[in-house]
Amino acid sequence: MNNDPRTMLTECETLMLDMDGTILDLAFDSYVWKELVVGRYAERKGLEYRVARDRLFARYLAIQGDLEWYCLDHWSERLGFDVLALHREVHERIDYLPGARTFLETVHASDIQVLLVTNSHPDTLELKNDTLGFAGFFDAIHSSHTYGHAKEKQEFWHALREEEGFDPATTVFVDDTVPVLRSALEYGITQSVVITEPDTTEPPRENGEFPGVPGVRELV
Repeated sequence: MNNDPRTMLTECETLMLDMDGTILDLAFDSYVWKELVVGRYAERKGLEYRVARDRLFARYLAIQGDLEWYCLDHWSERLGFDVLALHREVHERIDYLPGARTFLETVHASDIQVLLVTNSHPDTLELKNDTLGFAGFFDAIHSSHTYGHAKEKQEFWHALREEEGFDPATTVFVDDTVPVLRSALEYGITQSVVITEPDTTEPPRENGEFPGVPGVRELV
């Protein structure tokens, strides 16, 4: 097993990349979910912002890691307003993480099979691709919503392998979420990398469980 992120791609046949916090700046999602959604919820419920934030964050935490947490339809129904519309209102904030686009150009030109593997809802995925046009860098794009299981669940990896036929032994997986990386490791993907700077508006995250790099630019 290769534990050096900077040389993992030398023997890689399949590279799986997460989207938010791995190739795209998580600052966009943080702004939408921690500020815009909270503000709209406070308005609709007639709550102080702080009270609305505490209630919403408790709801977020209760289902974090489940497919519903990533589902715009779920949140629009629960909160009573169009969450996708809020994303669209500020779509100009969607951006790559530093060096990520250049990295994608590099791996796309290689012999490595490059897959986008995301928990993002298909509507959010479409909006972000429409904004940045990154789909052309990938051999295939997979949303966990297609399979009915989040990446945190083993069922997702079984379904993905059935479709793509990848070999876990020659696969490198890059994500910013430790529970997702644990799930991939449990499935047999031993070469995994955690992104320690997924959000340009927040300090680096502590890491020790998985080999880590600030950003994908460090992998080539």
